[in-house]
Amino acid sequence: MLPFLSLSSDSLYAVHHTFMSENPSPRPNKSLFVSNTPNGVEIVMFEDKRLVELTQDSADKEYSVGDIYLGKVKKVIPGLNACFVDIGYEKDAFLHYLDLGPQFNSLKKYTEDVMSGKRKNSTLQHFRPETDINKDGTIVDAVEKGQLVLVQVVKEPISTKGPRLSAELSIAGRYVVLVPFTDSVSISKKISDYAEKKRLKQVVLGIKPKNFGIIVRTAAAAAEAEELEKDIRELIEKWENCFKALKTAKPADRVIQEMARTTGMLRDLLNDSFTSIWIDDPRTHEEVKDYVATIAPEKAEIVKLYKGKTSMYEHFHIDKQIKATFGKNVTIPGGAYIIIEHTEALHVVDVNSGNRLKSELDQESNAIHTNLEAAEEIARQLRLRDMGGIIVIDFIDMKKASHKKDLYDKMVAIMATDRAKHTVLPISKFGLMQITRQRVRPEINVAITETCPACEGTGTIQPSILVTDQIETNLRYILTEQNEKKLRLHLHPYLAAYLTSGFPSKRMRWFMKYKVWIPIQSENSYHMTEYHFFNSNDEQISL
Repeated sequence: MLPFLSLSSDSLYAVHHTFMSENPSPRPNKSLFVSNTPNGVEIVMFEDKRLVELTQDSADKEYSVGDIYLGKVKKVIPGLNACFVDIGYEKDAFLHYLDLGPQFNSLKKYTEDVMSGKRKNSTLQHFRPETDINKDGTIVDAVEKGQLVLVQVVKEPISTKGPRLSAELSIAGRYVVLVPFTDSVSISKKISDYAEKKRLKQVVLGIKPKNFGIIVRTAAAAAEAEELEKDIRELIEKWENCFKALKTAKPADRVIQEMARTTGMLRDLLNDSFTSIWIDDPRTHEEVKDYVATIAPEKAEIVKLYKGKTSMYEHFHIDKQIKATFGKNVTIPGGAYIIIEHTEALHVVDVNSGNRLKSELDQESNAIHTNLEAAEEIARQLRLRDMGGIIVIDFIDMKKASHKKDLYDKMVAIMATDRAKHTVLPISKFGLMQITRQRVRPEINVAITETCPACEGTGTIQPSILVTDQIETNLRYILTEQNEKKLRLHLHPYLAAYLTSGFPSKRMRWFMKYKVWIPIQSENSYHMTEYHFFNSNDEQISL
């Protein structure tokens, strides 16, 4: 576990609600890059050498998805059928009645017994579950102000909102998810083989502890009974640690911390499609390698420590892909481009054909080809930026209903690889496609613009007509006041051409006036009005 990376895995909601296509395409080759920075960690995932996921987490980040806290109810709001819970964040967290879970009464009893000392161990073997709460009940029937309750973060603080909570606790492992206070066993919908589903259910029913429910994850397909038993045993140990922490916990204390985001991603995603995991920090490298050796010994050799002289991002051209991918306008390889706009209420994506026009195709054919290419890029952008909420896409207009259906089917199939819960709606009569996507963390934003060297961010520069006058003023000062006799002037090629063209040229006039010939050197890297004087020792002269 990486304690200094306060990060988490996907919430339970994303574990068993992710959409899958009927015929998934072959898995792409994946590479993971983990870079430690003074402000935390960046995790970049590539699929077939294309950037698809970017995670940024600060070193002091708290309230990650999956963390479990001992919360204290601060306000009960009957009108919202919810309450606000203090878990230590500057704003109280939100807990809706529907997120209490059917077994809330059992959780409440267990919490009270542990904190009062009545319960001496963490096992639920002899625990007598309480009656399930009414799914159509109200919040005032379940909680009261000042009550202590175990809660789990299912949505991190975003913008002005505090965390969102659930009292239906779950602890995720590599193969299974442990759900206390229930005996149900469910299998991931992604496992489509009926015989394998039946086998997994029989295996889990034979090894799971009493009063613990199990959700079997997709990674468990073809897993041996020993592997499943080991995973369940490790999750039971986490529950025991929760019991020990709860005995002495105070309100707003964290009793279970989710594993680091790096190891969390590997736990959820690691499979044969991963070809390399590069890490630029020795400590993180050792910890990740040990973790991979534990969960998948055959993949331990793909965890590599980067030791290059240049930065890892520069060596693998990661920075270039990030700069090219983030921004308002995103170019599609075929020549089309998309424009992404963000508002408080939703995200809007506009598809434009740009210069992508095939002369041999009519307008309708060009539209469907461009839209299908754009669909792939839009699905990648949603994952990459972790865009959540409502996304409205304005594709290029198409007349044929069959083309609209093809585009919808394509988007559904591509989005099947997205681990976040989502819904894709068919194209409306207005030509718009709507997607809702679960948002559990703040959206990723990368600044791809740089401060203009000419104006230094002010948006204004000195009048270009005065540049040559300023150059001559500085030249006179250097020659007369500093008594420099051998000078060389470096400037932009346009300025160089202006100073040396015509007869008599500007430089010739300087020679006649100051009796000194000034060599001029063009610099393509300079901005339009940039110039510098150098002395005979090739040292830049400060002005």
